[in-house]
Amino acid sequence: MNKKNDEISNLTLGQVELRKENRDREIAFSASLMKSGGGYIGPFTTEITLTYRNVFTNIGNAYNPVTGVFTAPLKGAYMFRVSVFSHGPTVSAASIYKNGERVVAAHAHQPQGDLNSSNGFVLILEVGDVVYVRLWSGMWIFDNEDNHSTFSGFLLFPLR
Repeated sequence: MNKKNDEISNLTLGQVELRKENRDREIAFSASLMKSGGGYIGPFTTEITLTYRNVFTNIGNAYNPVTGVFTAPLKGAYMFRVSVFSHGPTVSAASIYKNGERVVAAHAHQPQGDLNSSNGFVLILEVGDVVYVRLWSGMWIFDNEDNHSTFSGFLLFPLR
């Protein structure tokens, strides 16, 4: 009986250690542009980095809502998504960048009515790599309390 209790105790300690280890690997964020109110951002004569200030989730604190930049705290495979929204006849377009290089874009244009686009992908990041969204030059993006324009990312699994 004592042997069984020791085995159960060791299993429980192992689970606690595993939970602690995995807690360091819990990385996820999701945010929309506007913290309150609503309106357009843009157009600008050059690309600008968007700052998603309405943070829904920021587990691991790897996303900075002041700069709009996600910084990878550990090497791994990460999933990212961006959504852009506006009203016609404006054009809405933004790209996700990794370390200064454009990776994917979301672009929408139509003469009238609501318009939106989204894109998602998986990236392998090293510790310290940065990922952020830039609004294209001459473009608009709209957001309000419905949180149409968003940026999200999370760690799928760590890599060695």
